[in-house]
Amino acid sequence: MTQWQKSSYSNGSDGGSCVEIAHGGRACLVRESDAPRRVLAAAPAALAALLRHLREGAARATR
Repeated sequence: MTQWQKSSYSNGSDGGSCVEIAHGGRACLVRESDAPRRVLAAAPAALAALLRHLREGAARATR
């Protein structure tokens, strides 16, 4: 059984929709809680690179 973890940014004020993540063998699994059948599987290094890229973009946007 896959153990899904909700994002720390999930506050429930938007109807409970959030991003969830789980470990799936050699892959990280990501899904949106309001569409749980759609699951993105990515290698941990690839997911880490994506998150770094998103954070860097967000940091540049706030400057």
